[in-house]
Amino acid sequence: MARITLDNLGHAYMPNPVNPADWALQQLDFEFDDGGAYALLGPSGCGKTTLLNIISGLLVPSRGRVLFDGEDMTTRDPTARNIAQVFQFPVIYDTMTVRQNLAFPLRNRGVPAAEIEARVSEIAEMTDLTEMLDRRASGLTADGKQKISLGRGLVRDDVNVIMFDEPLTVIDPHLKWQLRSKLKELHRRIDRTMIYVTHDQIEALTFADRVVLMKDGGVVQIGTPVELFERPAHTFVGHFIGSPGMNLLPCIMAGDTAMIGDTPIAVANAASVKPGGALEIGIRPEFVRFADSGLPVQVTRVMNAGRYRIVETVTQTGETVKLLASNEDEVPSEATRLSFDPAFTRVYRDGWLAGEGRGA
Repeated sequence: MARITLDNLGHAYMPNPVNPADWALQQLDFEFDDGGAYALLGPSGCGKTTLLNIISGLLVPSRGRVLFDGEDMTTRDPTARNIAQVFQFPVIYDTMTVRQNLAFPLRNRGVPAAEIEARVSEIAEMTDLTEMLDRRASGLTADGKQKISLGRGLVRDDVNVIMFDEPLTVIDPHLKWQLRSKLKELHRRIDRTMIYVTHDQIEALTFADRVVLMKDGGVVQIGTPVELFERPAHTFVGHFIGSPGMNLLPCIMAGDTAMIGDTPIAVANAASVKPGGALEIGIRPEFVRFADSGLPVQVTRVMNAGRYRIVETVTQTGETVKLLASNEDEVPSEATRLSFDPAFTRVYRDGWLAGEGRGA
């Protein structure tokens, strides 16, 4: 295992980059703790696969360094880094059996036969492949083949980090939950550093202990799933994480009080809001309730989501506010009012959480 440090890292696919848009990966300083479970999350083109390829040694960054346990690995090839990578499409040998596929990395390294057999049996049990060890890999389903790819990454005991690049994209939806659960279980059992690349927030939040949320080649926020949900550092985080995403409403400050029109709104960070910039109140639908007093709205739409309903309302100035209502809650059919939980209601300035980082 290894602690992976990214020092002033940046990458551009063009020579002599000048503008921020020229960089596929903006300046990044971050450390992956030894044995941690991380997700690189973001929309297509945000730079997460570029970052993964730099860590693995498939790309040499335009600037900065990659260190494994303090040793500079920036220009070292992948074989020197002792990494395992599981790709979007399973990379296996169809003509081999499952057992032969799992044993292949060890045989290439001259590991004794008895040790290979013991290790293959152990990994097969971890990945639920024991019953199919002697079957040809060509006859397996997509999730079975992806388990072989995962097993090949786990079978070596000298691996510093296991990296997953959109590994569940080709898996049937009803099987994704099983594989996500299996990955989480495996991380707890083997305690290896794992980095998981995905554009799917559910995959990231259910797998990772810490999520690196990226946009336009830069990192917007790094934190636990709970931190990204309850305290988004940027309105993009609030929009990207959660379904539906965070409500955003233009506001002004009257002293230490946030105002939406004529309605005062209690917010958690009122004292931190400085003058200037475009101000918005951010509040997730989970923390909005119908009330006798508060923001005046009109209910415009109710969507059934199974265990709950998504209620869409509109303010007097035309802004949309969504909230979640249980199936037992009564939803008003006409004008009503909304209250926001002050602990989870915050002001954002020019997109950033006011009073913190770039929103200070």
